Amino acid sequence: MGKLIVIGIIVAVVAAFIGQRIVDLRRRVLFSRPLEQNHLPNCKAIKGLDYGSEDITMLPNGQAIISTGLKFPGMPSFSDAPGKIYTLNLEDSRLKPVELRIGRGFDIDSFNPHGISTYIDEKDLSIHLFVVNHPEGKSQVEIFQFVEQENSIVHLKTIKHELLHSVNDIVAVGPESFYATNDHYFENEKLKPLGMLLGLAWCTVVYYSPEEVKVVADYFYSGNGINISPDKKNIYVSDIPDHAIHVLKIQENNTLGHIKVVPVGSLCDNIDVDGDTGDLWLGCHPNGGKLMHYNPEDPPGSEVIKIQDIYSEKPVVTQVYADNGSVIQGSTVASVYKGKLLIGSIFHKALCCDLK
Repeated sequence: MGKLIVIGIIVAVVAAFIGQRIVDLRRRVLFSRPLEQNHLPNCKAIKGLDYGSEDITMLPNGQAIISTGLKFPGMPSFSDAPGKIYTLNLEDSRLKPVELRIGRGFDIDSFNPHGISTYIDEKDLSIHLFVVNHPEGKSQVEIFQFVEQENSIVHLKTIKHELLHSVNDIVAVGPESFYATNDHYFENEKLKPLGMLLGLAWCTVVYYSPEEVKVVADYFYSGNGINISPDKKNIYVSDIPDHAIHVLKIQENNTLGHIKVVPVGSLCDNIDVDGDTGDLWLGCHPNGGKLMHYNPEDPPGSEVIKIQDIYSEKPVVTQVYADNGSVIQGSTVASVYKGKLLIGSIFHKALCCDLK
C-alpha cells in the first residue's frame, strides 16, 4: 500500500509539472491572443512568390533578395520543389521577381534556404550573399557571390561547425564572418520540442570567422532574427518566446555585451533595419498556436511591428500591419524601401504595401 501511495504522489507531481509547463508554453506562444485587422490601404501580392518568402534583405539600390521554399519541421509546405533565391527591384513598378541562377558545383536539389544576409566588400563593391541552408534537415551556411548583371549567384563556400547546429538567421560582418542565431539547444529533432516545453533558455548566438568560432551570447529561449545597427556597433536579436528584441554591443573580441531588452508583445521573427533612420522592422506571428497547429479554415495571422528610438528610455513600438490570415499567413519578415513595405512569410505569399 505504501508503494502505491508513493507512486501516486510521484504521478501527481509529474502530472502537475507537465500541466504547468503546458500552461506556460501556451502563454509564451500567445495561444489565445486576439488580433484585430490593421491593414494598410494599398497592398498587393507579389506574383510568383507563392510558397514562402521567409527572409528578405534589401540592397541600397532597392533590390530585395528573397529566400523562398523553406521546408521547416512542424510547419506546412505547399511545394516539393527545392528552395530558391529571387530578387525584386522595388524601383520597377512591375514588381516582377527574378529567380537567381545558381552556378555549377552546388547541390540545387537539396537547397533549403532560411535566413539570409549580404555583405558589400568596400574594396571592390562585390556583394556576398550568406544563406542559412538546411539540406536534409541539417544546418550549414552557404556563401555566394551575387552577380547582379547576370541574375546569378556563384557558390563560394559551405560552412559547417558543431556550434552552428540549429541555425535560424545570420548577419554578415565580413567576407567570411558572421553572427548567427541557434533557435534550439538540442540538435536532435525529437528533443527540440522538449526545450520549448521545459522553457529552457539555453539557445545561443555564435560568431564565426575563418580564425575563430565561439558562442558570444546565450540564455535565449529561441534565438531567431538577427541584424546589425547602421553604425555596425550593435547587434539586435529576436527571442521569439520572450516576446522581445535584445540589444547587444559588439565588443573588441567579437563577443556581445547586454545593453537592453525591448518588449514587443508578439512572436517576432526576422529583423530588418532601416539604414537611414535606424528603425527596426519586424515580421511577427501574432498567435503561435495557430502556426504550430495549422488549420486552413482558421489560419495563422501576420503582424508587422516597427521600433523607433530603440536606444531611448522609452522606445516607440508600433503595430504597422495586422492580418488574421485572410490575406497573408505566417509573416516572418518586413523590409522597407522608399515608402514601400515588403512582407514575407514562411510558406504563404509575399505582399508589397505602400506606407505613404
